[in-house]
Amino acid sequence: MAYIVENDIVVAALTKQLDSLSDNVQVKYRSKVVKYTWPRPHQAADSIPWVQVTLANGETLQTKLLIGADGPNSMVRRELGIPTVKWNYDQSAVVAVLHLSEPTENNVAWQRFLPTGPIAMLPLSDTQSSLVWSTSHRLAEELLELDEESFVDAINSAFWSNENQSELIETAGSLFRSILSAIMPYAGSPRQLPPSVAGIGPKTRVMFPLGMGHASEYIRHRVALIGDAAHRVHPLAGQGANLGFGDVACLTQLLSQAAFTGKDLGAMQHLLEYETDRQRHNLPMMAAIDLMKRLYSTNAAPAVLLRTFGLQTTNMLPALKEQIMAFASK
Repeated sequence: MAYIVENDIVVAALTKQLDSLSDNVQVKYRSKVVKYTWPRPHQAADSIPWVQVTLANGETLQTKLLIGADGPNSMVRRELGIPTVKWNYDQSAVVAVLHLSEPTENNVAWQRFLPTGPIAMLPLSDTQSSLVWSTSHRLAEELLELDEESFVDAINSAFWSNENQSELIETAGSLFRSILSAIMPYAGSPRQLPPSVAGIGPKTRVMFPLGMGHASEYIRHRVALIGDAAHRVHPLAGQGANLGFGDVACLTQLLSQAAFTGKDLGAMQHLLEYETDRQRHNLPMMAAIDLMKRLYSTNAAPAVLLRTFGLQTTNMLPALKEQIMAFASK
């Protein structure tokens, strides 16, 4: 379905690619933007034609198109005054690199929904996985304070313990799964067990707050927002980075077409096309993720049964799974 890649590896690969383009790309390390000066949509006598960027060292830069890729607390978005619909989930995510107890064909992403939030183990190699544990702020802080052995025990317990399972739900789920298997004996996939964890990577355990956010506009005159600067989602579906990559792919294609035909890169024509295309994709995905988060935040028996039956049915329908994966990969 996809690949899980550590952030450090992605950054290293991007840095290597940028170094190979040194004749055309200049990277300004240890620089900070202190001011943006915006051009007016309609040229006035006292206005500048392009976006002007002022750095902390006093240097100024000008660009036909400024791309705001500066995260959920985007200064570009804030300085432009673009409204954002957002709310917090009263949760934090604890992340870490996990060392598995033994080498295995580690090609399955595992996720379990606990009363305090979902915990996920994502494969990195035959011996390592990435942890994303979404939980209450209090429990997240406690997890950070645990010694390595206690932290590893907590992870294994979260994946393996039956303490929070309901006998009624388990019985109903097992019966429903048997019925589906009888109707579609060759569909679905065999049940597997998650790998056990033996340790964590040094200095990889950190936490960050979770929330949802969406900019009402992705573009302004000579400006485009991408990634978390335009939208922020809960990590339970693992789609935050994918939405950003989709923004990059879409904007790159449109700017390449504009450059090929000699058009102004900052013109609203193709920027509007970018905004329309990405909002049509991002908003349904964000709504689905938020609905999943709320559906898995309750222990009410009807909701638990609904989500259990829904996942089991989806697992038995390869065509449906392929459609979901195709939409998520856009």
